[in-house]
Amino acid sequence: MFATVLLLAVLILAPEPPARIIVLGDSITKGVRSGVTAAETFGALLQQDLQTAGKTVEVVNLGIGGERTDQALKRLQPDILARRPQVVVIMYGTNDSYVDQGQSTSRLTADQFEANLQAIVRELRQQQIKVVLMTEPRWGRAASKNGAGEHPNLRLEQFMQRTRKLAASEKLPLVDHFQRWTEAEQQGTDIGGWTTDQCHPNPAGHRDLADSLLPKILPLLN
Repeated sequence: MFATVLLLAVLILAPEPPARIIVLGDSITKGVRSGVTAAETFGALLQQDLQTAGKTVEVVNLGIGGERTDQALKRLQPDILARRPQVVVIMYGTNDSYVDQGQSTSRLTADQFEANLQAIVRELRQQQIKVVLMTEPRWGRAASKNGAGEHPNLRLEQFMQRTRKLAASEKLPLVDHFQRWTEAEQQGTDIGGWTTDQCHPNPAGHRDLADSLLPKILPLLN
């Protein structure tokens, strides 16, 4: 009897396990590079902001440099589902849409990108995992032209429209960084100043990403 009461007391007093949030994406999600520490990435800032808001959370950054949606789909089971997250935040498109030097087409077509993203989303939701979709931030004005001789935002914007379409059809929360950075640029901000190289966010850029993401995450933890 005493042992049973003691066990119940331990269970009642045991701290609530942290909600696990995974941020999934490419090098923009991974974040760490020259000029950006792990603590300055949007994933780390999100965890800090959520804890400040009184949430018991663990944010796991599973961004991989250069990754596309087809590659993310292949590691869904071993890397993401096996960690049993409550929420997964997904941001892809910069690598999928890019045209390499000497090439004239994107690494993936927009249709392939959308199909891969949809497959990832549906597999996560089948496992009762909450999903947040994000568009990638736009490149800075001074970004080098891609292999097709275009500014990389031309293709990226087309792919990000597919992300918006999927978020609408699946009724998912959307954090539209591309639109946010577009509006900032239209209002006179040099968004290249939010990056280390016209593409990857610097600490200020990551702060902006985290600030935009936080309001979409908080309702999912209530």
